[in-house]
Amino acid sequence: MREALAGLTVRGRAFLAAGVTAVVCAIVLDQSALTRVGVLVLVLPLLTAWVVGRNRYRLALVRTVTPQLVAAGQPARVSLALSNEGRSPNGVLLLEDHVPYVLGTRPRFVVEGIGSGWRQSVSYQVRSDVRGRFEIGPMSVRVTDPFGLVELGRTFRTTVPLIVTPRTVALPQIPLGGAWTGSGDNRPRAFATGSAEDVTVREYRQGDDLRRVHWRSSARLGELMVRREEQPWQSRATLVLDNRLQAHRGQGIASSLEAAVSAAASIAVHLSHRGFAVRLVTALGEDPASNAWHLRDTDLNTGPLLEALAVVQAIQQPHLDTGWLAEGAHGGLTVAVFGGLGATDLPVLRRMQHQAGSALAIALDVDAWLGAPAGEGATRALGQQGWRAVPLGPRDRLDAVWQELGHTSSHSSRGATRPASEATA
Repeated sequence: MREALAGLTVRGRAFLAAGVTAVVCAIVLDQSALTRVGVLVLVLPLLTAWVVGRNRYRLALVRTVTPQLVAAGQPARVSLALSNEGRSPNGVLLLEDHVPYVLGTRPRFVVEGIGSGWRQSVSYQVRSDVRGRFEIGPMSVRVTDPFGLVELGRTFRTTVPLIVTPRTVALPQIPLGGAWTGSGDNRPRAFATGSAEDVTVREYRQGDDLRRVHWRSSARLGELMVRREEQPWQSRATLVLDNRLQAHRGQGIASSLEAAVSAAASIAVHLSHRGFAVRLVTALGEDPASNAWHLRDTDLNTGPLLEALAVVQAIQQPHLDTGWLAEGAHGGLTVAVFGGLGATDLPVLRRMQHQAGSALAIALDVDAWLGAPAGEGATRALGQQGWRAVPLGPRDRLDAVWQELGHTSSHSSRGATRPASEATA
C-alpha cells in the first residue's frame, strides 16, 4: 500500500487535495452534501492505490534481435515476447524499451486486457549509422489504473547486445602474393629414407578413427599406424590497422579513422571470401578474438573479424606494437591500412615488410581530412621500405583505390619471375 501511495500520479494527488479541501470546506460551511462529494473524491485514489498495490502481477519477457550482427546503415528488428505468468489480471501496461540514442527513439507500447495466461508479441526496428556494440534494454514497465490515478514502475534487468559492423565495399579481384600453408595432416615432408607408403601414414593418436588404421604399415613397424587426412591448403593473411590517435584526423563518422576501419573491414571480407585465413593486428598488437588462422572454413567466419573491427577505437599510443612480429616470421600476405606515419615508424615498417611474403598497404592522406592539399608522404615512405602502397583520400572510392593497388602490384612484379606461391584474390 505504501508503494502504491508513492505511485500516485499528479491526477491522483490532485484528487486527494480536492477531497481534503472539500471535506474541510463542508465542515466549515456545514454542508453535508459537499461532505459526501469530498469523501468520494478522497476515497477514490486511495481505493485505486489499494487495488493496484494488491495486484501482484508476474510478467515474463523474452527479447531477441535479428540479426545480432548488422552492418552500419542496415536495420535490425527487435522482437519482444511478453507473457503473464500470474493468475490475477492486470491493468493497463505502459512499456518502454531502453535503447541507445544512436539506434533511434525509445519505443513505447500500451497493452491492456491482460488476463491469466496472456501472451503477446511486439516488435520494432532499430538502425545505426555508427559502428559499435550496443546494449538494448532493459525494459521499463508501468502499471496504471483506468482512471490514471496510480502508476507503478518495474524494470526488467535483461539486455541483448547488438553489434553494428563497419560499412564494407565489394572489392575487385587483384593479384595478391602469399605463402600457402597446409591445414591438414598431409603436409609436404622430406624423408631421407623410406618408401612412399611412409609419407601417407602416421602413428596412431588417441581419438583417431580405427577405420583409418593402415594394417600393412602397422604390421611392418610393430605399432598402429593410420592414414593421413587429406585437407585443403589455405593461405594466410595479416591485416594491420593503424588506430593510433596521432595518426588520424577528423571527428566522428567523417574522421580518417572511420575510413580506415571501413577499408580494413572491406579487405577482411574480401580476403576471407577468397580463402585466406585472416588475422587482425592493431596498434596494440594481435587481436586473439579475431584470429582466423585456426579456422578451416574462413569464408563462413568473417564474423569475429567484423566484431573486432566494430569496437576498434583510437588509442593514445605513439608507436605501433611489434610483439606479434617477435613470434617469428610467418610469411604470407600482409595488407595494412595506415594513417599518418612518422620517422619513428620506419623501422617497424621495414620489419613488417621483411617478414611478409607480400606487403601491400593503403595509406590514408590524413591531412586531406582537414582540407589541406593532398600529399603522398606516407605512400612515399612505404615505397622506400619495400611496400606496394597507394594513397586514399576522403573523396576516393575504395574499390578504385584497391584496383589501383592491384596495378601497382602487377607493375612491381613485371620482369620478375612470378613465385609459385602467388595467388589471385
